[in-house]
Amino acid sequence: MNNDSTRIESLIQIQLMNEKTMFADRLKKALLAAGYEPRPSVLEREFNLRYWGKPITFQAVRRWLRGDSIPAQDKLQVLAAWLRIEPHVLRYGDENERAGHVPPGSVDVIPAGGEEAEVLRIYRSLSSEQRRVLRHVILTFAKAHVGESSSGSGQS
Repeated sequence: MNNDSTRIESLIQIQLMNEKTMFADRLKKALLAAGYEPRPSVLEREFNLRYWGKPITFQAVRRWLRGDSIPAQDKLQVLAAWLRIEPHVLRYGDENERAGHVPPGSVDVIPAGGEEAEVLRIYRSLSSEQRRVLRHVILTFAKAHVGESSSGSGQS
């Protein structure tokens, strides 16, 4: 793998870890706001009372609260209905959170010019939903590129 693909893969992994951690924080806040302790035993019991599928395990809810994983959409819907929060807000955060404070040093500053500046201007004019979709497309392309470059054929 070349340096660019390694860096892209690392950035994707960091972003996924951040999303999981941020989801865990939102879940804990929603539990507290609804009057529940953000503990795995409480979450497991209360969730399984409301979920009609296969009961979720203590280990699974502990992973949600620790930021190790994010529940599947059907489980997210149940959590959101129970905790009286919009599913997309529980999963992705609200507008203020997504546009919120970025810690100093957590973002690389890369000068943009020409085509990059144009794309950045267009991106900034999109709605948050359009930005989310575009981000997903870009990450999918990046993952495919990493997969192609690591397949080792050596041909372009």
